[in-house]
Amino acid sequence: MNNNQEYQTTLALVAYLFDYPDADWWAKLPDCLDQSKKLTRQQNRQVLMDTLNYIETMGREEYEDLYVRTFEFSSNTNLYLTMHDRTDFGKQAREMLEFKNLFLDNGFDLDKELPDFLPAILELAAALSPEQAGKVLAAARSKIELLRQQFVKATLAHTFLLDVILTEADVLEGKTA
Repeated sequence: MNNNQEYQTTLALVAYLFDYPDADWWAKLPDCLDQSKKLTRQQNRQVLMDTLNYIETMGREEYEDLYVRTFEFSSNTNLYLTMHDRTDFGKQAREMLEFKNLFLDNGFDLDKELPDFLPAILELAAALSPEQAGKVLAAARSKIELLRQQFVKATLAHTFLLDVILTEADVLEGKTA
């Protein structure tokens, strides 16, 4: 797998794993495992495979319950990046506009999701050139790091998926190889 495919596949897989686990999601989970096995970055490959194993071991009902409690009903660990340091709603609105502009500036628009939804941002980055993807992840980085802090406090296994995102951001910014 070449470097372009590597970051695109990795970000798309992480985005998928953060999506709501409906019946279609569960049906495609074996494909995620197959794609994960093809990644060349050993650490990312292992995190994704371990996460998939964790999900499968937990089982559908228990995992869906965890997902809803963690990502939909918790204000501390939801996947909307402008929600975690809300002290000023004007600031949140500006940040939301900045995320919206990330999509528009790259020729995309969102119909069903808010622009600060982490899986949508990852899907955007996966669809872009390495340079543009790096810019998108750099723009979201501080929010992803803040979300990671919340995940650590909540002792979520999904913390490691955020580490994968940050690793890919570093690679795209040329900080690591």
